[in-house]
Amino acid sequence: MTSKREQVISSLHNKLKILESATISIYRNPDKPQKIPAGGIIILRDGGGEEPEVLLSPLTYIYEHSISIEVMINNAYADRQGTTLDDLLMIIENLILNNRSMNGLAEWMEAQAPEFLQEAVDGAPAIRAATITVLARFSTNSPLH
Repeated sequence: MTSKREQVISSLHNKLKILESATISIYRNPDKPQKIPAGGIIILRDGGGEEPEVLLSPLTYIYEHSISIEVMINNAYADRQGTTLDDLLMIIENLILNNRSMNGLAEWMEAQAPEFLQEAVDGAPAIRAATITVLARFSTNSPLH
């Protein structure tokens, strides 16, 4: 049986996989850099959490787990990079807003404001990226969650 933490993260990853196409790639915790396709790349990283809040009767551990989503765009046209990045961020936001509990697995999920960056590449267009932290709050009766 998988932990509640794994179920919540897997559920979010499965929601993101809906976006996967010939031009958009979705990965979870890749161990090496990936090529950025024309439509972009989305990487979900499991993240971590803090010590849980503990309720004693009944024994319940309440976790707040931070999940990271990285969105990267590599397009030769700078004006399209911004638009494509913004479109993907809005789609991700809607995936979370339309199912904040991940079908009852979490009590609440919420995306934080993205952090943006642009990385220059020698002889190629710059890569525009945004990192979103998604806070997932869930309860379990096991400290191993």
